[in-house]
Amino acid sequence: MLFSELGLPAYFLKALADNDYNQAYPIQQEAIPAILAKRDVLGIAQTGAGKTIAYVLPVLMNLEGQTATKNRHINVLVVVPTRELAVQVEEVFNFFGDKLPYNFKSLAVHGGVSINPQMIAMQHVNVLVATPGRLLELTGSNALHFDSLSTLILDEADKMLNLGFKAEMDKILSLLPKKRQNLLFSATLSPDIQNIEKVLLTDPLTINVVPEAESIDLINQTAYNVEKERKGGLLRYLIKTREMHQVLIFTSSVYQADLVTKKLLKNGIQARAIHSEKSQGSRNEALNDFKGGRLRALVATDLLSRGIDIEQLPFVINYELPRSPKDYIHRIGRTGRADNLGECITFVTDDDLHHFDVIQRKMDKYVEVQPSQDINLHGF
Repeated sequence: MLFSELGLPAYFLKALADNDYNQAYPIQQEAIPAILAKRDVLGIAQTGAGKTIAYVLPVLMNLEGQTATKNRHINVLVVVPTRELAVQVEEVFNFFGDKLPYNFKSLAVHGGVSINPQMIAMQHVNVLVATPGRLLELTGSNALHFDSLSTLILDEADKMLNLGFKAEMDKILSLLPKKRQNLLFSATLSPDIQNIEKVLLTDPLTINVVPEAESIDLINQTAYNVEKERKGGLLRYLIKTREMHQVLIFTSSVYQADLVTKKLLKNGIQARAIHSEKSQGSRNEALNDFKGGRLRALVATDLLSRGIDIEQLPFVINYELPRSPKDYIHRIGRTGRADNLGECITFVTDDDLHHFDVIQRKMDKYVEVQPSQDINLHGF
């Protein structure tokens, strides 16, 4: 279905067409009309399937005529689990908000930076995108009010609940007006999601698109059995011989992310690490450089995997296996997004073989583990 068939105004259609978006994804086809009709929505779709645009466009359309509110009284609240996702979602609101025929302001607030500039920037905000902790800090300081709130959106709710935000979310929900539109988006339909759905949503439209097992079919997966001491050389060998100009590398710890990055730089491969111990400015800069093609390799930890949203990322490398099969799927889901093909390469030591077997069984997909001992890594 084309975006032009969804009742969107001409200024949104032009912005979409200018960015080569003409065909709406399934989640957008179903969610946009429902949100325009002010229905509650539960949207289940893989990261990269178009969920953000699915709610941004109709929410902005519904705001017309409602934005003349008191200062610091927001209209829409979007709650997300990570700083990176907060910034990315606000960027989408800001991009389309610039096309609106009425005054509009969006803002992202999150921890890791000083709260004072964010408090000052709360002036006349219509859409606030926030992480739970910083949102509660701002409400505790009377920096914003919810009397005019018409819509609540929980984005990546599965990740939020898994990360243990329940107490904060309960407190946030207790502060909001009872009468509002609720939009809940998630990559998986977990028991946690079903529990919160019963509390939050009234007669919702449930949209469940593209099971996890299907989406990874767009990803060509290979694996190498490699000794721990040869991992660094194999990584550099693959990046250089495969001419990888944009590769996302996952490690299991902050320490390892920094170490891998240091060795890549030492061997002439432009790389940056992105993890929870980096400043917010450093993380934003690294992510923007990577997205813009100015950085060849980005080394990340699992906690930030959801915040890395690149439409045509060609390569993901698992330098170390994650703890769970679900995290493995979230990692490799950074590539092979929507209709784009991608490639994932996983390093497996002898000690990892059993755990990798478990991951393969859970995702119901076999990945051949190739030997690497005959690969000449001299000079890499």
